[in-house]
Amino acid sequence: MPTCLRLLVLLTLALAVVSKRAKKNVLFIMADDLRTSLGCYGDSLAKSPNIDQLASRSQSFLNAFAQQAVCAPSRTSMLTSRRPDTTRLYDFNSYWRTHAGNYTTMPQYFKSHRYFTASVGKIFHPGVPSNHSDDYPYSWSIPAYHPPSFRYENEKVCKGEDGKLHANLLCAVNVTEQPGGTLPDLEVTDEALRLLKSRVNDDVPFFLAVGFHKPHIPFRIPQEYLSLYPIEQMTLVPDPDIPSKLPAVAYNPWMDLRKRDDVQKLNISFPYDPIPKDFQVRAPPLAPEKQTISERRSPSLPFLPVSHTGCVRVFQLRIRQHYYAAVSYVDAQVGRLLCALDKLGLANSTMVVFTSDHGWSLGEHGEWAKYSNFDVATRVPLIFYVPGVTSNDSRRDATFPFVNVLVQPDLVFKNQQVIKNVVELLDVFPTVSHMAGLKAPKICPDVCFKNKLCTEGLDQTYTFTQGHEWRLPEALAFSQYPRPADTPQENSDLPDLKDITVMGYSMRSWDNRYTVWMSFYPETFTVNATEVHAGEFYIYADDPTEDKNIYDEYFHGEMMRKMDSLFPTASVPMRLRQQLLYLSAGRKTHRGQA
Repeated sequence: MPTCLRLLVLLTLALAVVSKRAKKNVLFIMADDLRTSLGCYGDSLAKSPNIDQLASRSQSFLNAFAQQAVCAPSRTSMLTSRRPDTTRLYDFNSYWRTHAGNYTTMPQYFKSHRYFTASVGKIFHPGVPSNHSDDYPYSWSIPAYHPPSFRYENEKVCKGEDGKLHANLLCAVNVTEQPGGTLPDLEVTDEALRLLKSRVNDDVPFFLAVGFHKPHIPFRIPQEYLSLYPIEQMTLVPDPDIPSKLPAVAYNPWMDLRKRDDVQKLNISFPYDPIPKDFQVRAPPLAPEKQTISERRSPSLPFLPVSHTGCVRVFQLRIRQHYYAAVSYVDAQVGRLLCALDKLGLANSTMVVFTSDHGWSLGEHGEWAKYSNFDVATRVPLIFYVPGVTSNDSRRDATFPFVNVLVQPDLVFKNQQVIKNVVELLDVFPTVSHMAGLKAPKICPDVCFKNKLCTEGLDQTYTFTQGHEWRLPEALAFSQYPRPADTPQENSDLPDLKDITVMGYSMRSWDNRYTVWMSFYPETFTVNATEVHAGEFYIYADDPTEDKNIYDEYFHGEMMRKMDSLFPTASVPMRLRQQLLYLSAGRKTHRGQA
């Protein structure tokens, strides 16, 4: 389809949606470290009936990606609709308004349009990245609320097998025995419900952002949710070993897990030892391609050692069990919020958006936590409920009746509408604005540091039509991750800005993921595209779990040679697009020569 005709069609679809919209309230719900481990995203293990029910009245983006797989940079990027290279936030040590530019945030935009805006729980990352105020008063009408019980989150409140209290990773608890007899996300839900009730008779529309702390570690959750996931029914991921051709710079050594009391007792050697055993269970032998390391090496393209243990680790199963239990715990809190919309008569006037800041590895590639450019770390759920657009249900019963996951864990809902095209969290700001009844911010120019209000994302309003499942091969998502060195260091997961020497830029298309690791200069926030430390290229038709890196010395040489034709000032996204084209063409040529 010609480009002009495609744009005309998209504009027509967007106008059709706009004609149905009126100025709406917004309930913006955000989980922390939640990957797409939900029933509505096809995970058969997950018990998430309330979020699944939301999806059954909503439009779900199946391939949405964060711009950096760590909390503060991702949240700042999404809420300003600017890439990390624009906010210049890659760590937790700066505030974008003074460090990069005085950018307008999504809640600030709604506030400027006479919305009442409020933050409950974790929306902006607290501390320096949000000026120790959650960006109040710019973004919020009232000071942000943080649950008092969060102060105990990393304290010794987890009862161990020895009967003593520890600061553990695995921390399923009796809530009544916790300080204050509660947990942070329970308090977050209570405060959000209080605010919702206070807005019922107010003519001023609201933008209420509710941020849950789970399934972020430690897994301090009510112990009853573990019963949903019996340990004997838990399984490992199909790729629990470090791929033989994974560049060392790409590996995340999951330091935040290693610091927990129960993990420290396992005496895991840094950086490559796997989570060790409680006892051993025989696993299938390693695939031949994972039994040896490729002989082709170079200083700029180092490969990782591969474990030959042949055993799975029961402690790994317990991590997975606790993660999924934490997901169900969050699902119950989401259910309480959605049920309240019905009871308060707000369901027909309130748009609901549900998402996460990034994903989390559960053993894939021998990794745990986030801190990488892989799909499991960058892919997130993204669900939009827009009354009158995604759901025209005229039934008299409730839109979102509460589902007790502990009683009805296997209740099944069918997705209302899914979008398979690749999108970014940058798209949230313009899309939420447009769908709520405001104008979406304009697209940013190439150099946008001086622009207070613009978006580096795309308004996805045109997708809100029934049965829309177009495949747009040109749709791309860009993520990035910083490293302090080519090999794993103790600060590899969370390097301070001054210590960043390598930046991994990753491009996700419908068919591929392409990542290039380049020299980075923190003093000037620039990369040297001629200094490539390593590359990754995964083709999903052959390798859906991103385990077979086919980027090799041949492609590296070809890519570097052909990059000479690009202007030195070409942006990183432009370079990645061109490199992917070169790599794809080079792959075909290379195969033909073999």
